[in-house]
Amino acid sequence: MPSLFRKKILITVLVAFIVVVTLIGFSMRDREEVTFPEKFVLDTAGWVQSIFNTPIQWVDNSIETFQDVFRVYKQNEVLKGRLAEYEGLIVENQELEEENEELRGTIDKTGGLSEYAPVQATVIARSSERWFEQLTVNRGSEHGVEKDMAVITKDGLIGKVQSTAAFHSTVKLLSGFDLSNKISSWVVQEEGQNVFGLVEGYDEASGRLVLGGINLDAELNEGDEVISSGLGGVFPSRLQIGTVDEVRNDEYGLTKTAYIEPAANLYEVNHVIIARRDEQTVENERSGEES
Repeated sequence: MPSLFRKKILITVLVAFIVVVTLIGFSMRDREEVTFPEKFVLDTAGWVQSIFNTPIQWVDNSIETFQDVFRVYKQNEVLKGRLAEYEGLIVENQELEEENEELRGTIDKTGGLSEYAPVQATVIARSSERWFEQLTVNRGSEHGVEKDMAVITKDGLIGKVQSTAAFHSTVKLLSGFDLSNKISSWVVQEEGQNVFGLVEGYDEASGRLVLGGINLDAELNEGDEVISSGLGGVFPSRLQIGTVDEVRNDEYGLTKTAYIEPAANLYEVNHVIIARRDEQTVENERSGEES
């Protein structure tokens, strides 16, 4: 109750003070000189206003500064978001361009397989534990895919079909080949005298294919191209395998062994071609054998 009474007194004093100041203001409108009491009241009013105005102005300025900082922060967050989105679009665009280029190269490669009915496939699975040994593609026996068919990319041979299901196949990569998986090959010579050899393994330490069974008298040079010979009818002929990187005599001194830098990227594979024998070609070969 006393508190309420004090509030009423304070309000009454403030109202009276405002009324006095207002009346003095009206009384001074037509006078150039003011009395001492009027000067005292005016100075007091100005002093009181300055006391209240200073903290109020400081609060207003602080609020405005805080609002500016918050506004800049929000704008910065929006810009960061847009920048991240823009960078993501750039990366996505680069990935799409690379994939499209690989796909176009794969499609163009099918034109060189005249004796085969190429089956285009996409890699759908690859184990991290056997990354350099095998992968899975989305084509199987329902698409005419069979075991031991050659698998290539736009750059060259990468392996062969290891097993098939109705709609999927497992591909054994060249980097997973051993002595039980050999590919008859030619080392292309400038003089036209190709040198025969067998891709019979992969050297994990150097990341190179091993080409063995090379005649001891053969002269091989670094950079010579290695292609599939096509002998046996399993792999198409003239598929790029790689280039000669190093040549050594075998441990018995009877043949030479060449280490081949693979033509195709065995680490990153997205689209492949499975070289399926064309039915018409097979039929013609059978007819020739019967005659």
